[in-house]
This record gives sequence, C-alpha cells and structure tokens, in this order.
Amino acid sequence: MMSFKKKKLITVLLTCHNRKVKTYSCLEALFNCELDDCFELKIYLVDDGSTDGTTEFIQGKFANLQIIQGSGNLFWAGGMRTAWKYADEHEKNTDYYLLLNDDTIVFKDTLKRLFSDLKYVGETKSIIVGPTQNPETKKISYGGHKILNWFLFKSEMVVPNDKFPQRCELGNANIMLVPKEVYKAIGPLSEKYTHGIADYDYTLMAFKNDIYTYVSSGFCGYCNYDHGVNWLTQKNNLKERIAYLYSPKGLSYKEYLQFIKRHIPYHLPIAIMLMWAKTLFPIIWQLFKNKEYLK
Repeated sequence: MMSFKKKKLITVLLTCHNRKVKTYSCLEALFNCELDDCFELKIYLVDDGSTDGTTEFIQGKFANLQIIQGSGNLFWAGGMRTAWKYADEHEKNTDYYLLLNDDTIVFKDTLKRLFSDLKYVGETKSIIVGPTQNPETKKISYGGHKILNWFLFKSEMVVPNDKFPQRCELGNANIMLVPKEVYKAIGPLSEKYTHGIADYDYTLMAFKNDIYTYVSSGFCGYCNYDHGVNWLTQKNNLKERIAYLYSPKGLSYKEYLQFIKRHIPYHLPIAIMLMWAKTLFPIIWQLFKNKEYLK
C-alpha cells in the first residue's frame, strides 16, 4: 500500500493598503517561484482598509489565499501581526512562516535558495533574511545589517556573496523566513511598534534568545528603497520635519527610543541627539551623514 509523506507547510504573511497592482505582482511572482514537492504554500494577506478595490482585484486569482480585512489603521507592523495571529489560529500545522512585503518581487529561485541556506547553517532555529536590490541600479536595497559598534549603534548592510549565508543582527522583513521553532521561542512581531522598527526588534529579540539571523547567499528579489527619500525637498519647513519625526511612517521618535531602551539603553542619549539633529538641522545632517560616525 502506498504511503504519502506529509508536505511541509509554508505560511506566507503579507499586509497591503491601496496598491493593488503591486500587491498582485508580488503574489504573482511568489506563485511563479520554484518549490520542491515536499512543500506547500498558504497565504494570509491583510487588506488594511484599501479603497482601490484591492480585495476584489485579487480575490479568487491565487490558490490558498486568505484575505483578512483590516481596520485601515494597522500600518505595516499592525497588519503583519494581524496576519500572523490569524494564521496561528487557523493553521496549526505550519512549519515555516515567510514574511513578505507586498512591494517585493521575489525571484524564481528564492524559495529554494532560502531553504538551501537554512539547511547550510545547520540549525532550523534560525532566521533567513532575503536581501533585495533596486531593479534599475541592482544595488542592495533591503536585507540584513551587521552591527559594527553597539555603543554608537553603527551598522553596515551585509551584501550577499553568492556562496553562503552570512550572520547579521538586524534584518528587514521584506523577505524573511521564520521556522516554527523560532516562532515558538519568541512569538510574532512585538505589539510595541506601529509601522517600522518591528522587524529590527524581532531579529534582536531572536539574538537575545540565542537565535541567529542570516543574510541569504544571494539576492532574493527586487524592491525599491523608500525610507526617508527626498528628506530635504519634501520636509522643507520645521513644522513638517517635526511631524515627520513623530510620524509612525517617518522617524517614529517615541517608538524608536523605546526600541533603543529595550536593546541598547546606553545608546539612548546619542539616539536622541541624532534624531533631533536630523530634524532641526537637516542641511548639516545631509553634509555629515556620510561621515564614519553617521554611517
């Protein structure tokens, strides 16, 4: 009598708001990925109050896709937590979680590469971050960061070497593979964060629990870097810059300081000084941001 081996389940988590074409393209690229027969995909997507018809545009076009309606005020971290909690309640047999930004276009070999890298590090209780690149310049846009100086909280991005995965301390969740063993140890993204920072917090919490994060051996997708773009031209008066300082989609001042207190408390005075310097004296910041101290 034939016996069938149970497939390993990859639960994909996404959140979106009012960019239905990008969201569709992201899902289309995901479903075009090569995947070994021993795996299967299920996708949980939070549509956070989109008014552009995202749900109607995507519904029924992809297999194993569950769309969850958000309040419209979840932002990225809140949307991802909602997807994660919903998946945890409804998908008890998950083996891996794949966190994915809906503006990311994964490459055809991405899933195979992520699992190959996880096997290479020899420890399923590890996180693999998939670095992305700008589609035009091919320069790295998101991925993992190695901390060079904890006191100054100075880091540099880890560029994939096309040979083997490399350790890092901070990871962007544009593409992030989280085995269930990691989830059991540290849970989902923290409730402390509204939009960004939550992925950095997650990989540092993993680090504190002796769970290591690795940058994948090669680039895993395309994604444009859109953080703090055109700072001087778009925030050209003090009122706008202060609003950006406190905004969840800006510098998220209070939450960032909370993050620093939680992980690098001795860096707190420097963090406060740097954030206010960027806000009050943006031209000076622009002139000196490439100096060693601000890298």
